[in-house]
Amino acid sequence: MNDDSARHHLFDTAIGVCGVAWNARGLCGVQLPEKDRATTERRLASKSGSVAPAEPPPHVAALIADIRRYLDGGKVDFSGVAVDLDGIDGLRRQIYEALRGISFGRTVTYGELAKALGSSGWEGARDVGEAMGRNPMPIVIPCHRVLAAGGKPGGFSAYGGTTTKQKLLALEGVRFDGGAPRLPGM
Repeated sequence: MNDDSARHHLFDTAIGVCGVAWNARGLCGVQLPEKDRATTERRLASKSGSVAPAEPPPHVAALIADIRRYLDGGKVDFSGVAVDLDGIDGLRRQIYEALRGISFGRTVTYGELAKALGSSGWEGARDVGEAMGRNPMPIVIPCHRVLAAGGKPGGFSAYGGTTTKQKLLALEGVRFDGGAPRLPGM
C-alpha cells in the first residue's frame, strides 16, 4: 500500500454500524448503516476506493467520536473536517463546498442551493439533487439538510431513504408537521 491509499474503519453508533474512509488528503468516505455490517463495509470500500480496513489515526478517531456524538443527539460542526474531493467534477465539488456552509439545524431546498451557486430553473435543482444522491460523505457533507420544494423531505440515498433523512434532521431539532419543516421553538 502506498501512503495515498484509502483505508476504512467501521464503528458502532446509536443508529447502527457506520464507517469512515480516509487517505493522506483527508476524509474520502462516510457510510451510514446498511442492512448489515458486511454490506456497510462493502459499500464504504467501493465508494471510497479503500484498499483495506485499518485502525484510525488520531484525527480520524476524533472524527469518529464526533460522528458518534452527533448520532447521539449532540450538536457537532463538521465544516472544518478535511475532505478529499479529488476526482469529483467541478460542479459537484462546488455544490458540496456550499453545502458544508449550511449549519446544524438549518435546511435549504435544492432550488435555493442551486440559486446560491448561480443556477436557476429546474436544471440547477436537478444538478443539486444528483450531487446529493452521489454524496460520498453524508453527515460531514450534510446532504440531509437539503429539502425538496415546499420544504418537503425529498429523497435520500442512504439505507432507509427519507425516514433516515428525517431522523437525522430530528437530531438537529428539525421536525416535519404537515410536510413543512419546523425548527425548534417554532
